[in-house]
Amino acid sequence: MLATLERVEILQCADELAQMVFESEVGENYLISLYKLQNDAEAQSKIKAFTEMKERYEEVQRFGRYHPDYKYVNLETRTRKRDLDLHPTVAEFKVAENKFQETLDQISVIIARSVSTHIKTPAGNPFFEGGCSSGGCGSGGSCGCS
Repeated sequence: MLATLERVEILQCADELAQMVFESEVGENYLISLYKLQNDAEAQSKIKAFTEMKERYEEVQRFGRYHPDYKYVNLETRTRKRDLDLHPTVAEFKVAENKFQETLDQISVIIARSVSTHIKTPAGNPFFEGGCSSGGCGSGGSCGCS
């Protein structure tokens, strides 16, 4: 791959855009909530406990309801997941993460539409603003959305 001046400029602009996103209010909130999550011992303990139970859950799922611990592992996995999701630091992080992802999705759509209206974008929400509510946008623009 040859490095042309145009490619270097594109990479520089991408780096600047990434820096602007991280310096935005949404980016800073995400980084702050990530820091809080990483430094919250109770949250880390709950994450570890859930991860261990999730691994056990995946083992049990190979045998399904015939596994002797099937009911216990299913119930315990759901209980630990709920306990984890209700922890304030984890909940705060998830909200910040979703807002950050929405911002990245919006940027992706803006960049893609500046090139062509037929470019697929990685927007995870089928009801994304300006998108198609039928979910048929993956067909390259033939779904008829505007």
